[in-house]
Amino acid sequence: MIGLLYGTFGVGSAFATPMLALLGVPGMAAVVGPLPALLPGSAAGAWSHSRQGNIDWVVARRALAGALPAAIVGALASSRVGGPVLLVLSGLVLLVVGLRVLRPVATSTATIERCDRRRESARFVVAAAVVVGFASGLLANGGGFLLVPMFLLLLGLDMNRASGTSLALASALTIPTLLVHMGMGDIDYVVASAFAVGLVPGAFIGARLASRLPTDRLQRAFGVLLVVVAVWFLARQVGAWR
Repeated sequence: MIGLLYGTFGVGSAFATPMLALLGVPGMAAVVGPLPALLPGSAAGAWSHSRQGNIDWVVARRALAGALPAAIVGALASSRVGGPVLLVLSGLVLLVVGLRVLRPVATSTATIERCDRRRESARFVVAAAVVVGFASGLLANGGGFLLVPMFLLLLGLDMNRASGTSLALASALTIPTLLVHMGMGDIDYVVASAFAVGLVPGAFIGARLASRLPTDRLQRAFGVLLVVVAVWFLARQVGAWR
């Protein structure tokens, strides 16, 4: 299921961490467990999107310049934050991003021109990507749950191109985050291996499915999914603390 979501919406680990935690996987293991599967999973999804012409390579390269070093810093900082806090942060970020994505996107000429200017500004794309990259490293995921809204709302890409570009970027961002957590001994390879078995083929199928769906409905479904998963997961976390 997570693989299908990853290929369709460009986000996977953001859903995987809450699911693994609810299955009883300990905090940090649930946060970093999906990482080894994200590299081949994002590559499979990106390849499928690329064949459909759904990747903005200029945006991807500029975003990578800012996000890659920031992801390393975020990954190193995660050990100071701790697994339980990272789990709650993952849920809160999902909720906030989901609510924002559900808001109607303005289609006025001024808004479109503003998005075009941002997309053409290497400085803006790099700066925004630094924030996403740090969050990606801190929360141990490919960053898709923030990259997709960034591409949608700030740069004006449609849902399919936002998902495809996110997956292409996540392929690179996952590498330094994975290496840092491997070095710190955070990864449970039993959990990671089991997760990878379903993620890779699911991501490929999800990417093919996304190209056949209307982009406006795909965006609404993405927002609803983020909010539902976030509310459910946060409610379970609060209940566990009582």
